[in-house]
Amino acid sequence: MAQINEEHTLSILENIERNPEITQADLAAQLGIAVGSVNWYIKRMVKKGWVKVSRMQRRRLRYLLTPQGISEKSRLTASFLQASLKWYRLTREDTKRLLVDVRRAGFDAVCIEGDGDLAEIVYLTCLEAGVSVLPAVDAAHPVFRIVDFHTRLEMPEESETQV
Repeated sequence: MAQINEEHTLSILENIERNPEITQADLAAQLGIAVGSVNWYIKRMVKKGWVKVSRMQRRRLRYLLTPQGISEKSRLTASFLQASLKWYRLTREDTKRLLVDVRRAGFDAVCIEGDGDLAEIVYLTCLEAGVSVLPAVDAAHPVFRIVDFHTRLEMPEESETQV
């Protein structure tokens, strides 16, 4: 039996709302999962009363969100938003804590190695704290290394501090 992934559920509900004539193959391609998995999710959504399916042509289906489906989409959206904001707050708190160590060690500039949302949050938190961010990694300065949704602070000639 497939395992429920709320991110897939939300994405399917959003896609159906935007395009009721979307195919299961298109949904599978967008989510990066098998068509059979999309079929399983849709059957589950129909059983829960979130989606209604009607046949447009012999092999074409049309999906419609029910009021319960709209409600579930809203609940999932709020849940993901809350989790994202929590992640954002924790990242900022951890970065601020590490910047205290940077300042104590006498540095007023750092480097950031990595990219994406996490690196951007670290960058903005540094600027807000009055710590410059150098344009390239410099071994003479502390380096925030962004790897797999984790931030690691490496001080020059010292051991690493993990967030």
